[in-house]
Amino acid sequence: MLDRAARPMVKLVDKYLPDPYIFVLILTLFAFIAAMAFEGHGPMAVIEMWGNGFWSLLTFSMQMLLVLVTGFMLASTPFVRGILNRVAALASTPGQAIVLVTFVALIASWINWGFGLVVGALFAKALARQIKVHYPLLIASAYSGFIVWHGGLAGSIPLVIATEGHFTADVIGVIGTGETIFAFFNLAIIVALFIVVPLVNRLMLPSEEDSIHVDPAILDDEPDTSISINRPADHLENSRTLAWLVGFSGIAFIFQYFMNGGGLNLNIVNFMFLFLAIILHQTPKRLLGSLNEAVKGGSGIVIQFPFYAGIMGVMTASGLAASISSGFVSIATAQSLPFWSFISAGLVNIFVPSGGGQWAVQAPVMLPAAQELGASIPRVAMAVAWGDAWTNLLQPFWALPVLAIAGLKAKDIMGYCLMLLIITGVIISVGLTWL
Repeated sequence: MLDRAARPMVKLVDKYLPDPYIFVLILTLFAFIAAMAFEGHGPMAVIEMWGNGFWSLLTFSMQMLLVLVTGFMLASTPFVRGILNRVAALASTPGQAIVLVTFVALIASWINWGFGLVVGALFAKALARQIKVHYPLLIASAYSGFIVWHGGLAGSIPLVIATEGHFTADVIGVIGTGETIFAFFNLAIIVALFIVVPLVNRLMLPSEEDSIHVDPAILDDEPDTSISINRPADHLENSRTLAWLVGFSGIAFIFQYFMNGGGLNLNIVNFMFLFLAIILHQTPKRLLGSLNEAVKGGSGIVIQFPFYAGIMGVMTASGLAASISSGFVSIATAQSLPFWSFISAGLVNIFVPSGGGQWAVQAPVMLPAAQELGASIPRVAMAVAWGDAWTNLLQPFWALPVLAIAGLKAKDIMGYCLMLLIITGVIISVGLTWL
């Protein structure tokens, strides 16, 4: 059983994985040292790169905070809670709960990564309210679905190279999603992961005696639906008319947006979550009560994302990320280039956890190599995409919204994610290289 194999990894991570904030500080210093040792930059030059990049993810940081906040507000509405609880009732045993949450997270993440992070975590909590199940593995299973996002409908790299005028268009032209997202090799990887990831999660489930059941207080996020009118302003705070006039205006915009051919992205997902929450909470007071609960888990995002932006600044400006990619390319052949692109992207992703940012760093190295070796450019591009998604199982950056919703720490789930990292790495490598 995999639960026995996973135990040493869980204990290792629990003992040695620091808080994500400490992790990002260590990564910062590691990037400093590497840029000086391998790229020959002086200390102040590296610090300047770091400082120049420190605030480059402000927009993205706010988007991620809103993923957490708007998703929490929507899920805390009686309507959505009822749906989650009814779907959760489909599982009657701990094993079924693990498999069900994994499937839901995989499907949601394949549609949109932000959607998948929030839905997976909230559905896991709904399951935990109804079934006594090993809570750390339940949340790890919810997060594990995130691995498919870059091979899905919202994958940033395949969507970038399918867009007219993208920054590498003069080198590779426009490559449609039929050669990337909907190519046979990519769909085969997706199908394999939809089978293997739930199975692995289920096999890692410990016995009842070794299971950790969640404290009910963590799951107690029932919204306050009471209404009290003590002053004139209370009429506005409890006004359904005010909430619905604004809320349905937002829904009208969403409808028009999709009618005009708009696609799913982080902004529109947050927009949908917010205005559906405004409507379903019915009054501004109930929405604000939910908001006050939601923001409590956002501190990690606020403080850590700027540090990752600084690391990205060092990795890109110093040439370190390009050197890592070039090192792997130098030993590649036409057949093996996708594999080495995948491995190098996985390594770079630990320091540059942004799909679009990573492609900007690696494309100038990978694309000329693919042309020189005669390798498939769409396959190499998807290899970088999969490498970016793969080591998110090891990098706590993306787990922050999930952990905030679940009330856990990174060390609680990363041991299980490490087992998945090994198994899924083999599957993705085979798919990229041989299919």
